[in-house]
Amino acid sequence: MALTLRALTEQRPLALSVVAGEAGLDRPIGWVHPTELTDPHAFLEGGELLLTTGLALDETTSEAYVRRLVEAGTAGLGFGVGLSHEHVPATLKAIADEVGLPVLEVPRKTPFIAITRAVSRAVAADEYAATVRIGRAQQELTRTAVGKTGAPGVVRRLARLVDGWVVLFDAAGRIREVSSVSARAYGEQLDVKDLRAGTRVVTLGEQEVVLQTLHTRGALAVGTTQPLDSAGRHIVNTAVSLLSLALEQDRAQRGALSRLRTGLLDLFTDGQEALALDVLRTVQGAPPSPWAVLAVAGPPAARTTLYDRLEPVAAQVFFAHSDSLLVAATDDADRVLTAAAEVGGCHVGVGDASEFPAALRQAKQAAETARSQDLPLLRYADHAGRGLLNLLDPLAAQAFAHELLNPLRTHDESGRGELEESLRCWLENHGHWDRAATRLHIHRHTLRNRITKAAELLGQDLDSPGTRAELWLALQVNR
Repeated sequence: MALTLRALTEQRPLALSVVAGEAGLDRPIGWVHPTELTDPHAFLEGGELLLTTGLALDETTSEAYVRRLVEAGTAGLGFGVGLSHEHVPATLKAIADEVGLPVLEVPRKTPFIAITRAVSRAVAADEYAATVRIGRAQQELTRTAVGKTGAPGVVRRLARLVDGWVVLFDAAGRIREVSSVSARAYGEQLDVKDLRAGTRVVTLGEQEVVLQTLHTRGALAVGTTQPLDSAGRHIVNTAVSLLSLALEQDRAQRGALSRLRTGLLDLFTDGQEALALDVLRTVQGAPPSPWAVLAVAGPPAARTTLYDRLEPVAAQVFFAHSDSLLVAATDDADRVLTAAAEVGGCHVGVGDASEFPAALRQAKQAAETARSQDLPLLRYADHAGRGLLNLLDPLAAQAFAHELLNPLRTHDESGRGELEESLRCWLENHGHWDRAATRLHIHRHTLRNRITKAAELLGQDLDSPGTRAELWLALQVNR
């Protein structure tokens, strides 16, 4: 911590006394500069303790002299007495009090060199402490960067080192990592999309925020209640370099993983599911089956954002880029549909075939149709069903559906209304008991009982492909 005027006056061997400007005693001293010039402005950088015996000063020249020191940013004035002046001039003390410039009376027995040495020792101690702090911080950040926690660990470590909060943004200006929950709240108030290369300082309430672009992509926001000192800025620069390297490596790894997933998708499409699953389990673990296959069309930015959203759930969802589509396979389609809805701009097609290659073809066709019709979601079964319905006379189709499904509806109106919906879900899943029961959130034995009851009421053999087709058509008419 820099030596202040107050701390200097507390060094008893110097015997300094405060005669004016006591309110400014907590100012740090940058250096000491002795001079008898009446206008030393050109030789000062600001923050100095100026020492003088007042050879050229008197009651008439003191006011202008003090004002010039204030304009130069002088931290304080040490006035040596016992030579040209027995006491500090009254006018000088009065104007110094008025403008808030601390004035220290230096007795005859205290040489100016003693004050210079005291300040020099303090400055050297501060510089040494800063060097040690920077060195230790660099070691901590480097160990964190090459450890298991990577970029998230560097963000949290940096926040502790500067006693503040940190937010890491990606190249699109989205929040990627935060040091804490409160850091995320601050980060959401920042817009770094148009941040140019370099550093910018902004304020958020009582927080000073340093915004710094990374060497490769993205930006770093560091917020503190007090402005960063020189050591703090060095530590932030170290973190920027390490994060830039870590993100570049992460980008390369993500690119390689993306290409691997696309290769696995090709294996699935070619019917080599066993080989693809074996590789997938080795890389990240294979999602549970049976799978629902989805294809997502939309702008590249939307598909990329959805890809990033699915990354944390890669153990439950297989996803890969396929030309202008994003393909996903999972036992929980709602997870993907929810993420796509949150991203926006996506058109999702869902296949319903039991085999992956066929389901993928269906999903892609449904996705392209959804995009052309500006629909957020289209299931292939609906798409195919509506295609057939467009060939039929609407009134005739409705009459056919009413006549065929009337026994189910009569029963449902008198009961709990379960049979028609259960039959629909069972047909949508091609008679797959477990999959249909899971989607209905009932036990498969309950579903079997319902389908058996529906067959009795309809007087139909539900194992017949023709019967299933007629029922499916009727259900689509009244959807």
